[in-house]
Amino acid sequence: MTANDLCRACSFTLLCCGEREITGGVYCCDLLSMVMGRAPADGIWFTVMANQNTIVAALMADVACIVLTEGIRPDEAMLARARAEQIALATVELPSYQAALCADRVLHNK
Repeated sequence: MTANDLCRACSFTLLCCGEREITGGVYCCDLLSMVMGRAPADGIWFTVMANQNTIVAALMADVACIVLTEGIRPDEAMLARARAEQIALATVELPSYQAALCADRVLHNK
């Protein structure tokens, strides 16, 4: 399933780059060093961290999509970096746990 399809199914607002397939599962974390070592490749990552370092951590972990939760919005620098690196970036008003539950259910047809 593409990031675009998953965002549509869960009512996440996709901001850029939704073509990549999400096959690695769901990960919730706000500590970038943990994400770099533990987030699944080709996965979807839920966080409140909205800065360029978030994109760098996603690149190092090979994450397919970042969803900023709790209504957090990226600044222009983060959005530009996500576009440049072709990492899907979305936002949602939900807390990370609830947003991740939706993504997990959609990914596993629950």
